[in-house]
Amino acid sequence: MKLTISHLSKQYRRDFWGLRDFDLELIPGVIGLLGPNGAGKSTLMRMLATITQPTEGTVSWNDTDIVKSPDTLREVLGYLPQDFGIYPNLTGLEFLEYMAAIKGMNAKSARKRIEELLVVVNLVNAAKRPLGGYSGGMKQRVGIAQALLNDPQLLIVDEPTVGLDPEERVRFRNLLSDLSGERIIILSTHIVSDVEATATEIVIINKGRKIQHAAPEKLLQLLEGKVWEWVIPSEALTALKQEVLISGTIRRENGIQVRVVSEASPASEAQLVTPSLEDVYLHLVSGNGARQ
Repeated sequence: MKLTISHLSKQYRRDFWGLRDFDLELIPGVIGLLGPNGAGKSTLMRMLATITQPTEGTVSWNDTDIVKSPDTLREVLGYLPQDFGIYPNLTGLEFLEYMAAIKGMNAKSARKRIEELLVVVNLVNAAKRPLGGYSGGMKQRVGIAQALLNDPQLLIVDEPTVGLDPEERVRFRNLLSDLSGERIIILSTHIVSDVEATATEIVIINKGRKIQHAAPEKLLQLLEGKVWEWVIPSEALTALKQEVLISGTIRRENGIQVRVVSEASPASEAQLVTPSLEDVYLHLVSGNGARQ
């Protein structure tokens, strides 16, 4: 199975492109689509989900153009949009039965599949409770269950952990990892830790364009020998921000421990440290990284 994106672009106004000349080829695994808010992630996700048509370029599923033949992909697609809505008066079970009917599943096979998915998303005990009483994490788990009803080969989840507490976020990331295997999962987010924990490949996007696409370990190699830490007085922080890219700060009793991305040592007392994906991400979206 293969998803191929070629020169994909989306124009919203004469002077504004939400996505521009985007190329990508994906095979089974968890692909983290990482970029700041407004980078073009949701625009790309909507085109891949056949909701929005591109202005230019093509998307192919196993060499079939999904703009010309969208049903080819829709039959094997699971989609959890960023603005996923629920019907608060329906129970979790009723909602999933309703979504199965919309997908054209017959009642018997739908019932069996829903029973399996309630176990997978750990909602068996809450299945007969109204969705209006669910926590944010539980609603997201219902969302992933509806996306999995047709056992999709392509699963797209757009900003799935926004609004979740740390424990729910970890549960959701673990669930995505468990679902990987013989399917393509695209996890779109601006939260580095979400892709760091689950992705086999990471695509970094900014201002509608692809900046990098590589395995996490390859991205980390980009900043080997270029990340530094040391402690500075609090009053020196503002001036340092004008000189170098600061990727992190921690308050210490003797000042502020700064983490800096720099080609050369930024201070005599600075010590080299191991790069993190957060360092790489901030470096690339700041405009310092080469586009690939």
